[in-house]
Amino acid sequence: MTTEQQEAPETTQLPRELVHRLKQPFVRFLHIESAAGAMLLLFTIAALVLSNSPWADAFEHIWETSIGLKIGTLEFARALREWINDGLMTLFFFVVALELKRELVLGELHNPRMAALSISAALGGMLAPALIYLALQSGQPGEPGWGTVMATDTAFVIGCLALLGSRIPLSLRVFMLSLAIVDDIGAILVVAIGYSGDLVWGFLALAVLGLIIIRAMAMLGFRGFPLYFVMGGLTWLAVDASGIHATVTGVILGLMTPARRWVSAERLYAILGQVVAHPGITQSSADTADRHTLQAAEVAARETLSPLERLEMWLHPWVGFFIMPLFALANAGLTLNFSDFGSSVTLAIVAGFVIGKPLGILLFSWLALRTRIATRPPDLSWQLMVGGSFLAGIGFTMALFIANMAFDKTLIDSAKLGIVIASLCSAAVGLTVLMCLPARAVAKDQ
Repeated sequence: MTTEQQEAPETTQLPRELVHRLKQPFVRFLHIESAAGAMLLLFTIAALVLSNSPWADAFEHIWETSIGLKIGTLEFARALREWINDGLMTLFFFVVALELKRELVLGELHNPRMAALSISAALGGMLAPALIYLALQSGQPGEPGWGTVMATDTAFVIGCLALLGSRIPLSLRVFMLSLAIVDDIGAILVVAIGYSGDLVWGFLALAVLGLIIIRAMAMLGFRGFPLYFVMGGLTWLAVDASGIHATVTGVILGLMTPARRWVSAERLYAILGQVVAHPGITQSSADTADRHTLQAAEVAARETLSPLERLEMWLHPWVGFFIMPLFALANAGLTLNFSDFGSSVTLAIVAGFVIGKPLGILLFSWLALRTRIATRPPDLSWQLMVGGSFLAGIGFTMALFIANMAFDKTLIDSAKLGIVIASLCSAAVGLTVLMCLPARAVAKDQ
């Protein structure tokens, strides 16, 4: 056997790393979220340490630094922390919306009754904590912070589930991921409705026009991402100026992203067959038919993945390993004060997350199953759902995001402390419940 023949199997296969990136997008999403959870925890600890160190003032001053543009009398500037919270977090919500659409169109949530279980659980997990919080804070200065207790932190939840390994079935991971994604979408709607400013209708009209143009570009067949990013950026500016929180743009654009591929597998193989039929292609720069065939093969190979899948594979690592840790570093810092432990805001947030989250998730899940609008996988036991519902009380990233808008400076540290305590308690209880389940309870439920 010749050297060429021995090497042929290697050269006819894609590199292993690329194959891994193209296969099992759901599993890949879980792996990135698990690792991102560890990064998020590390940067959270760093923020807490630095904000209680001799460098606390300098650390805070970094995030308050004003950055922006000034052209004549027109000035567009904001603090570094605001650029992170309003700008970079738009990409976070964009990826969340991409994942939600992929699951609804191509994934586990394509089954309406299966999706109904996660959606119902997420609704309960938002309403019950908010009601408990409002009951404890009604008429008090912390009342506007009701939206803080409605969110679930996807990265931390998936990271906790990863610690349990094969003890838990994939159905629980699917349920919790779907719940957390719907939860995040609900949270950004809460931001848009409850924490946005007065509407400026002219800029809102420009934002709508931008979305219409983006949709028209897709219908006309524009496929280059840079042009869409430019139009998306302009739409973001219009939404920001309209009074609606700019991160809503990420959700809308994510849900608008096409989930269907442009080139079918049959067409790809036919084009690649033309490349194989011309083995003598040279390195010539001439505009030949062979060169056109190679270019068509390059485009076809890329376009066999939908825009949604390509954007998710490209952006998700950046969101998980850069944007979310940076957000935690900028927002998780608080000056620890023992008097805050007894604050009514702190206690209301802890009650909302630790009690309200599991109560709402389990109650609405039971109602959805009882009324037969939803179905439950056979291996997703009620015991597993109890443990998962407590883990949903880890609201860290989104809770901090909303708290920064809902609370003034006199209450923000109490709110952050409540978020940290609630997240720790929820993680501890949820992990304990799931780890204590016997093997038979994990396998089945009656």
